[in-house]
Amino acid sequence: MTTTHIPATQNELWGFWGTMNDQAAAAWPITMTAISDATFQPLESVRAFLDSRHGRHFADDVLNCLHAGLNLNDAIHAATQRWMGWTIGRLTSKQHGIPKGLPYLTGFVIHCEIVEEALAD
Repeated sequence: MTTTHIPATQNELWGFWGTMNDQAAAAWPITMTAISDATFQPLESVRAFLDSRHGRHFADDVLNCLHAGLNLNDAIHAATQRWMGWTIGRLTSKQHGIPKGLPYLTGFVIHCEIVEEALAD
């Protein structure tokens, strides 16, 4: 049996972690795995997404689900499915260079990885 190492956040003050506040530590591994499984993207790419401003918006969606009465696991999975159900439109494609029609979550996970790699160079 192999265990997967979940990368730690590199942005505790902002992004997903900062928005989730006291629930961040419990939510982080569940969210990392849920998004990676849904998008078929590596955990490092998911970490880049969650540490970004887009991760903050994703956390807002999770918090809205919690406020609606879902438990943490179900709230994360509901937000993941909602973001996977949306698609990249023409304007978002033009602004960010993400292919039109791609699932929103997949597109922004990949986009955040590319941005992070470009900033590292």
